[in-house]
Amino acid sequence: MLKKFLSDEEGAQVIEYALIIAAISIVLVLALQPLLLGTGIGALVTRVVDCLTGTCS
Repeated sequence: MLKKFLSDEEGAQVIEYALIIAAISIVLVLALQPLLLGTGIGALVTRVVDCLTGTCS
């Protein structure tokens, strides 16, 4: 029974996908950290709003 349990690979793909998603999430958090922590996000939002209202420079 233990041998069958250890050789069963039915849930392996789900775990692999979860690891890939976790790795991508970590990369995104690290890449976006300067934008989110600094004044970059405020400036970005202001620029998007300006462009949507027609006052984009």
